[in-house]
Amino acid sequence: MFKNSRPILIFSFTFILAINAFGGSPPSWLKQASKIKTPTYEKDVPAVVLHNEQETTVNENGKIVTTERYAIKLLNREGRGFARARGFYLVSAGKVRDMEAWVVYQNGSNKDYGKKETLDVIADQDDVYNEGRVKVIDASNDVNVGDVFGYTIETENPPLFYQDIWQFQGRLPTVNSRYVLNLPNNWTASSVTFNHTDIKPTVSGSRYIWQLGNLPPIPPEPMAPSVMNLAPFMAVNFKPDEANKGINRTFNNWKEVSKWATGLYDPQVVINDEIAAKARELTANAKTELDKIKAIGTYVQNLQYISIDIGVAYGNGYKPRASDKVMSRGYGDCKDKATLMRAMLQALKIESYPVAIYSGDPTFVRKEWASPRQFNHCIIAVRVSKETESPTVIENEKLGRLLIFDATDDMTPVGDLPDYLQGSYGLVMAGENGNLLEMPTTPPENNSLERTIEVKVAENGSIAGKIHEATSGQSSRYERTMFRRLSKSDYQKMIERWLTTGATAAKLVNFTPKDNHLDASFDLKVEFSAPTYGQLMQNRLLIFKPAIVNRSRSIYLTDKERTHPVSLESNSFNETAVFELPKGFIVDEVPDEVSLDTSFGKYSTSYEVKEGKLIFKRSLVTNRTIVPTEKYNIVRDFYSKIRDAEQSPVVLLRK
Repeated sequence: MFKNSRPILIFSFTFILAINAFGGSPPSWLKQASKIKTPTYEKDVPAVVLHNEQETTVNENGKIVTTERYAIKLLNREGRGFARARGFYLVSAGKVRDMEAWVVYQNGSNKDYGKKETLDVIADQDDVYNEGRVKVIDASNDVNVGDVFGYTIETENPPLFYQDIWQFQGRLPTVNSRYVLNLPNNWTASSVTFNHTDIKPTVSGSRYIWQLGNLPPIPPEPMAPSVMNLAPFMAVNFKPDEANKGINRTFNNWKEVSKWATGLYDPQVVINDEIAAKARELTANAKTELDKIKAIGTYVQNLQYISIDIGVAYGNGYKPRASDKVMSRGYGDCKDKATLMRAMLQALKIESYPVAIYSGDPTFVRKEWASPRQFNHCIIAVRVSKETESPTVIENEKLGRLLIFDATDDMTPVGDLPDYLQGSYGLVMAGENGNLLEMPTTPPENNSLERTIEVKVAENGSIAGKIHEATSGQSSRYERTMFRRLSKSDYQKMIERWLTTGATAAKLVNFTPKDNHLDASFDLKVEFSAPTYGQLMQNRLLIFKPAIVNRSRSIYLTDKERTHPVSLESNSFNETAVFELPKGFIVDEVPDEVSLDTSFGKYSTSYEVKEGKLIFKRSLVTNRTIVPTEKYNIVRDFYSKIRDAEQSPVVLLRK
């Protein structure tokens, strides 16, 4: 339950994480931490963080030395996985100056880990070449419940800018957490606090200390916001006085970030004969502006995604490769693909801009803190005319109508946007005119599942039928991803599991998937049978549930209490199921029809008997929103009534 509880700070196209250590027996801070008496936690809490500290020192030459001291006590066997130390560094510029770890056993003895126990591995195994490497000490096999694992690591890196983020905790409870900043004379620092009242530093000369303690665990809950929206964290800016502007690398607002980033991106948009010719070839039959953008977007999405990070310490972590190189090599990462697409569009006289964004959490980026460190992904904003209509078009006073598109996600075509990006803040990098803009959120009807079911019910309760599902938008993205990523046999097994979840012992007879990628839709036709679906009682009553299969990614909230808000997606679901009744039977009883209407969603069911058939309809629409904790009873009641409605049976009577 408490996976990824150690704060992992990755806030850019590359990242710099560092830590400190000294040799021999456990240092005094670790000995002291190991003696702390901790509160009693729930049984499923695997560990407690005793000491969580990062000390950042800016030298007179502008280089940064970062020291991290970390100690954790294991509370159950699952906690052993947290007994690992990781220190990131850049081959071209940074280095881990020292690294050591210790286990302090319950009996007072200890074990030391140094260079011999340290592994040096590539940071991202999926990259062909990556200058980022990680030194790792793994003590997970040497610890047990009640033991304390601690480490220090010291790393040196040249910064691109003087900004930092400190997350005071992950999911684990944390006894003591602090961030220490040591600056040269005549430097100053400021901070912004999130998910907590403003945390003021203790300042002594040019030394700043921010500290929190006794932080409770953050247990995972279904449909909850990410830990980054729940745990306290802060963003820090530090800079020299006016006399040393030459090394001032901070940003006062998002326009400054846009100007800085535009200087890295725009020179890489290179249009040569090959790019221009390919753009004309791809759009030769395009009739509209949107058709041209779709043709270019599909081509770029299908280029192989490969990240080759070279020179990241000097800006290449943010700087894309030139578009002509990306074109000739046929591969690239997110920012490379966006740059190639910009060049191809520009060859057709269509203007576009790169957009820095955070992939994975739409609520991650905070507009109060202007910094490139908040981003880990790049997409594109295409300037379009009024003739182009799309739910992913946003209006901007300075830049006009912008069509937002992810040139990396090959499951989401032009005209749609991955749900993990929708509603988030993205930095449109357009020089003086650039700014942080809210990305579009597609309405529920654009993310729909339309299902029709035709079923023949036999008098013994067996059924045979057909299901036709038509999905659109992000609902189709899920289906498309499963279809493309799974082997044929695994895809078939997935459908069989889906059928048997609703209809026990159901058998898949046939299935026909159809991926309509350019239209952002996906069709699935299924033929099935279930020999024991209905229950025949006293040879007179036949009982069955009209909700044969689950809604896609069904949601149930059953806990009586809730700690965190509930995060809902934008989706629409409609189903019509027609049951051909067995001869000699009539409908004796149907459940009460349900009609629910809330600020976050609507749900309804209906029943109709017509010409020997039972017609059952159900509909669910949810809006993208976050329901606060104090309204949890409302949302739980909403889904409880849905669950009850979909478990309620129909009763047939033999005439």
